[in-house]
Amino acid sequence: MDLKWYSHTDARSVRSTLLDIHDEVYADDPDPFHSRERFSYFVDLWSGREDWSCVSGWEGEGPVGYAYGSAFKPGGWWKGADRPRDVRGRIFALSELMVVPRWQKTGRAQRIHDALIRSTNADFVTLLVDSAHPRVQALYERWGYEKRAETRPSDDSPRFAVMVRHLRSGA
Repeated sequence: MDLKWYSHTDARSVRSTLLDIHDEVYADDPDPFHSRERFSYFVDLWSGREDWSCVSGWEGEGPVGYAYGSAFKPGGWWKGADRPRDVRGRIFALSELMVVPRWQKTGRAQRIHDALIRSTNADFVTLLVDSAHPRVQALYERWGYEKRAETRPSDDSPRFAVMVRHLRSGA
């Protein structure tokens, strides 16, 4: 699998690829929270951050998936949740990790994830996992994450597990 890295300045050129992968992943999901329109808002919000970074995986000419996120500003954390007292220093928020169905359960998600995380200088990485998907949460636990809280950031969002992984000693 070939990996490609993107920054904030590449956001416009990679946007349609991110949205198309999202559409493929959520093709059979009628929940309006997972609509293309709703997701495009989040893509634009996150990729509008100057420190946004993204890694995509490719096999031949086709996309496998991607992961993206950015650092929280000092004191920042997920909406609706309190940051754990022991999570200090540089914190990278992994906003999305998606792999098209054809490539799921092949190890490619972890390769994309690890490439993105290695490219940060964070002390911790955090992400949200839909609490209705315990197998996904268990996967992240195998990757070194620990569930620290739950949150529901908006009225129409699912309840999410807030997961944290320690990367290196904090500031």
